[in-house]
Amino acid sequence: MTGLVGRSAELERLDAMLAGLGSSGLPEVVDVVGEPGIGKSRLLDEVCARARRAGFTVLRGRATEYEQQVPFHLFTDAFADADPGAQAALADPAFAEVHSALYGIRQAPGDGSVASAAARFGLHRAIAAFLTQLGERGLVLALDDVHWADPASRELVDHLIRHPARGRVLLMVARRVRQTPTSLAAALTRGADSGTVLHLPLEPLSEQESVLALAPDIAEDQAKRLHAASEGNPLYLLALGHAHRTGASMPRLTPDTHADATEAGYVAGLPDGLAALLLDELGTLTGSQRRLVEVVAALGDHASSAVLAVVSELSVRDVDQETTALVARDLLRAGPGGRWMLRHPLVRALVYERTAPGRRAEFHRRTARELARRGAPATERAHHVARSLTDWDPQAAEVLTEAAARFASTAPAIAGQLLDVVLTHMPDTPDRFTQRGELLLARTRALGVSGNLRESRDLLHSLIETAAKNHPELRTRAVAQCAVMERHLGHSPEATALLRRELSRDPGPSPAQAVSLRLALGMSALLTASYPQARADVVQAIAVARADDDPTGEAAALGLAALGEAYEGETEAAAGFADSAASLADALTDPGLAGLCEALVWLAWAETLLERYADAERHITRGLGIARRTGQLHVLPHLLTSRAFVHLTTCRLPSALEAAEEAESIARAAGSDDLLGFTLAIKTLVLLLARPLGDGSALATGEEATAAAGRSRGWWSSLAWCMLGHAAFVSGDPHRAQKAITAAGGGPELPLLQPSIRPGQLDTLAAAALTAGDVEAAERWAAQATHEADRLGLDGQRAAALRAQATLAEHHGETGKAARLLDAAAQEYVRCGQTLWEAYSLLRAAPLVQRTGQGARAAAMWHRAHRIAVGGGARLLVDLAELIRPQVMAETPELPAQLAELTARELEVAELVAQGLSNQDIAARLHLSRRTVETHLSSIYRKALVPSRAALAGLMTRVGLGAGP
Repeated sequence: MTGLVGRSAELERLDAMLAGLGSSGLPEVVDVVGEPGIGKSRLLDEVCARARRAGFTVLRGRATEYEQQVPFHLFTDAFADADPGAQAALADPAFAEVHSALYGIRQAPGDGSVASAAARFGLHRAIAAFLTQLGERGLVLALDDVHWADPASRELVDHLIRHPARGRVLLMVARRVRQTPTSLAAALTRGADSGTVLHLPLEPLSEQESVLALAPDIAEDQAKRLHAASEGNPLYLLALGHAHRTGASMPRLTPDTHADATEAGYVAGLPDGLAALLLDELGTLTGSQRRLVEVVAALGDHASSAVLAVVSELSVRDVDQETTALVARDLLRAGPGGRWMLRHPLVRALVYERTAPGRRAEFHRRTARELARRGAPATERAHHVARSLTDWDPQAAEVLTEAAARFASTAPAIAGQLLDVVLTHMPDTPDRFTQRGELLLARTRALGVSGNLRESRDLLHSLIETAAKNHPELRTRAVAQCAVMERHLGHSPEATALLRRELSRDPGPSPAQAVSLRLALGMSALLTASYPQARADVVQAIAVARADDDPTGEAAALGLAALGEAYEGETEAAAGFADSAASLADALTDPGLAGLCEALVWLAWAETLLERYADAERHITRGLGIARRTGQLHVLPHLLTSRAFVHLTTCRLPSALEAAEEAESIARAAGSDDLLGFTLAIKTLVLLLARPLGDGSALATGEEATAAAGRSRGWWSSLAWCMLGHAAFVSGDPHRAQKAITAAGGGPELPLLQPSIRPGQLDTLAAAALTAGDVEAAERWAAQATHEADRLGLDGQRAAALRAQATLAEHHGETGKAARLLDAAAQEYVRCGQTLWEAYSLLRAAPLVQRTGQGARAAAMWHRAHRIAVGGGARLLVDLAELIRPQVMAETPELPAQLAELTARELEVAELVAQGLSNQDIAARLHLSRRTVETHLSSIYRKALVPSRAALAGLMTRVGLGAGP
């Protein structure tokens, strides 16, 4: 096809997108879908040409059916022909990770250990940042045939759909609907629903536009018959036109509907008759030309002239002559990097499938040998070794095993495929049982990490049974790994039963294995809200680890005990365990902790629940570093959600959202609904505060979280339903909010909800009940919040209970009482460091304080809350502040710069100083200690730039404050 036919409407829409690229509200991804030959590639070609003329950088990549075991092939192809500017940017040391992945991932040095667990997800963010830099002058990244993309490329496309590069960057993907993997199709569908993806289906061409453009030299009646036979598909029509012009017989174009698809001749999506037409021209090739075409189809990226000569067993001179002839026939075309390629992927697929299997395998075998001779690493040879293996070959197995180890973190799905090839051909004999078991464990890990949880679990079940009595160490490792898969599948009871059975065996596991199994029991119990049933196991794990002189195991068990007790609301016990865990963990080296990185997960979450945010962040940061360096992917979502929650609470919303989104990416790739529900629950809360008032993204995310988590009675599911309740309340649906939170808690008193977070949920329930007009329920929930908070003894939870009481007081018209309660809540939040909720409480209090006649104090509250919200990216609170500004600032004098930095409490102290009260009197009036009043005064003198009490009183008098009530 020499020109683009019949796509004017699509091009007009895409031209508008290019012109408005970078503007808010416009899609940033285009999803071009259609049947084989319908014109997807030609549309991408035309858009890329127009973008180049407009000064854009253009990257054009195409996935291929036979390179699906080559990680990131789609993106290496896109960057192969990048313009000098893009290549220079890629050479920037800041993007060394990207360059290594795209150009050197298959040559990466190492012994199979992972250089970085971020190689899989951190790399996604690094590539997005690189595309953002290229997008400063406009960038189009066009990716063709993504239905054939390797798993690593598909994950990266998924990430770019959910987290588009910023700036003037347009991602275009072209694919066949029926062959697109479900996960990628789901990501594109979600993007279309949210408005970030433009779904662009290509329909068959009309008779008039296709015949005029593609068959103008054929008689009208015959052309119409050809169009009808082609069903409006441009490629099919071209093939039929070619057959008509050359006088070839016209085979049937529609296979027998009752025949098997393979028997009917469907190859690469084409009917058998049309396949015959496309291959008809190969019949006139010489033997050596036909062989070269077959070799090019098999070699893919390695089809350089030199390798072609070796594999085809032709001389270099003959290869040059025959490739020249094949180029003249437009069968071969020059590709990037000096390699040859067939003119269309469909032609390649047809040639490859029609090549005799034995010849195909021999082509791959010769290619693998030639690459080995040239010193290519195992990762470069693995694709050809796998396709050439027809029987057991220890040397080939060694290559595939080494490649799988190196792909384990960056492309786990491909690692699993390579190990499957080895296991399929390995003799199943007793002398190889241990070796098979180790390879099977490695494959199940790869399957689990890449989201194939059920297949991983089924293989582990089989290994556990076959290992049975004769291989106890291998069996125990398989049990521990299987318990993780069961948990991720939502089968915590099964995981618990499996672990208890293993612990009860005689002889039992080694001390180290016993600690690991008991920790897994404790984690399963936490997730099913039944920690008391596993408390003894966790305590025993502490004792066993201590007796075995295993400080890492002891630290992990102590951390889990701290989290379990914090979850149950046993604050004092949790604090003791957390102190001991922190002392041990802080004394260990990073390599010492690497074996049980979960120790830092459990400790950090315990410290988060105990409101020790600085300690939690320290351990989160260390845990992320260790997990990324050592490839412990399963640990990252738990650390990242903890970081998101800490940053949310301390009002750092942009970094909170970044952590939540990374956790979500890993959870989606893992394929665990429970884990996805948990990460989306945290993201829901972050979005609720980070997005503007009225934005629906938090509610939509909460709905997805609950859909993923289901109605199970576990911690993660309960959290998802609670977050949906908060989002529903803010969106104006108090009845749905009450229903969601009480469903999560198992009833109005929330008996199934973890005690450590009940007061906060009860605060929302009380507010929702009042909004719905149910005062009695609101009073009951506010009273329960106070009771629960008193039991916990945590400042933040006490503040939540105070907020609930303030909401009731305001409803009853007790404005002064409500203001005092909210002020007290803000002070509790100051003590525990929950800056975000301090700002929220101040915004709630400011209008009430204004109504009590304390305008300056109300303004001070508003200014502090506004500063916190703006500085922390809490857009919801910024919008709330703007909504109440007229109420708070009515007839209120502007605070001078000297007083603008004072907190609401400090301004209150300053006013009482101006009224002549002593420190002791101020302490009594405000229910503070004298020491606290003195601390406030020191801060006031420093901020207000006054040297003494008298100077402060004079300043307050001059600005009209401190005159008393």
